[in-house]
Amino acid sequence: MTIEVRVPQLPESVADATIVSWHKKPGDAVARDENLVDLETDKVVLEVPAPAAGRLTEIKLKDGTTVTSGQLLAVIEPGAAARAVPGATMSAAPGEAPSTAVPGASAPAIMAAPSGAVTTAAAAAKPDAAAAKLSPAAKRVVEENKVDPKALTGSGRDGRVSKSDVVNYLSAKDAAPPASKAPTGTAVPSARGERAEQRVPMTRLRARIAERMVQAQATQALLTSFNEVDLKAVNELRARYKDSFEKQHGVKLGFMSFFAKACVEALKKFPAVNASVDGNHIVYHEYFDIGVAVSTDRGLIVPVLRDADLQSFAEIEKSIGNFAARARAGTVTMEELTGGTFTITNGGVFGSLLSTPIVNSPQSAILGMHKIQDRPVVIDGQVVVRPMMYIALTYDHRIIDGREAVQFLVTVKQCLEDPARMVLGV
Repeated sequence: MTIEVRVPQLPESVADATIVSWHKKPGDAVARDENLVDLETDKVVLEVPAPAAGRLTEIKLKDGTTVTSGQLLAVIEPGAAARAVPGATMSAAPGEAPSTAVPGASAPAIMAAPSGAVTTAAAAAKPDAAAAKLSPAAKRVVEENKVDPKALTGSGRDGRVSKSDVVNYLSAKDAAPPASKAPTGTAVPSARGERAEQRVPMTRLRARIAERMVQAQATQALLTSFNEVDLKAVNELRARYKDSFEKQHGVKLGFMSFFAKACVEALKKFPAVNASVDGNHIVYHEYFDIGVAVSTDRGLIVPVLRDADLQSFAEIEKSIGNFAARARAGTVTMEELTGGTFTITNGGVFGSLLSTPIVNSPQSAILGMHKIQDRPVVIDGQVVVRPMMYIALTYDHRIIDGREAVQFLVTVKQCLEDPARMVLGV
C-alpha cells in the first residue's frame, strides 16, 4: 500500500503554483507532517507536508514544474524504513543517475564499519540537512554563486537561511583580504574584474508584482497628493506611555497603529477613498480592511488588518508585528493576503524622504509614509524644529476627486498632530 502526495487545494484566486525545491529525495525517511516540498504561488510559498510517516519512494515532478490543485507530486510507502532505492529517481528527470545501495550491506555491517566510513557518510548527509534550511530565494543565490550551504549561518526561525544571510556571507567573503600575493610575473586581474551578466528568471511573486503594478497604471487614472505631518504629539505620547504600554500589552507602541487609526477616521469621512471600481459600478465598502505593505526577500507582500476600526492600538501593533515576522519566514497564509480596501506603505524605514506609491489594485488609494526628519517650521510666528514627515496619497482619479484626496490627507494630518481626535471621533 502506498500513499500519494498531491498538490493541496489552491485558493480560487490562484490558478497554479511552481515547485521551488524538494527537501527530500527518493529513499529518504519522512516523518508525518514533515515538509516535503515548497510550492511558490503568486503570493506565498506553500509547504506540502507528508501525510504519513514512511519512506519517499518516488518523486513525480522536478523543481521548476508548474502544477495545479490535486496534481500528483510523490509517493510514500508508509511505515517503511529509509533506504537507497535502486532506480527510484524523479520521474520527470530521466537520465539522472539513480542512487543505489551497496549489495549485501546490512545494519550490523554498517555499525561495524570503520569510523572513517561513518564520518564520511555523516559528512555526505550534512549538505542535505544544510540545504533543507535554505529559503527558496536563498537557494537560488546559493546555486548561482556556488556557495556551500554548510558555511552559512541562518538568522531565521529554526536556523533557516534567508537570502540576506547569503548576500551578507558573499559580501564578507569578497571583502576578505587575499591569502597571499600573486607571484612576480603573474598577470593580476584588473580591479574591475569581468563584466559578467546573469539572466535569472523572475520568481512567481516578482512576476505577479510586476503584472499588478503595470495593470494598476494602465487601468487606473493615478494621481498623487502630498502633505506633511508634525509628529511631535505622537512622539510625546509614545515616550510617555511606552513602558506601561509594553508592560500591559506585551508589544511596543509604534507609529503604524497611529497611522492605521488616523486612516480609518479619514476613510469614514471620505468613503470614496475606501471604494473600488467594478466595471461601470463603484463598490463602497462599509468595512475597513487595511493592507500593510511588508518587504521580504522574495518581494513586497501586503497582509491585511481585518476590521481595523474595531481593533485597539495594541491589537494593531501585535498584528503588524506578527505579520512582519511571518512574512519574512514565509508563513503568511493566502487568506491573510487577499482582500483589503486601502493600503499603507512605509518607505521611511529604508530612508525614503518622498515617493509616489502605486495603488494596490483593485483598491483605489494608498498612503505612503516616509522618513521622519527634524526640520525648521514656523508655528505662531516662531521658527521651531519639529519631527516632520511627508505623507503621500496616490488615488484613482476616476472615482476620487482632488478635493476628497486633499481633505483625506488633511484629516490624517489632524488626527496625528492631535491624537485626541481619534479618541473623541472629531
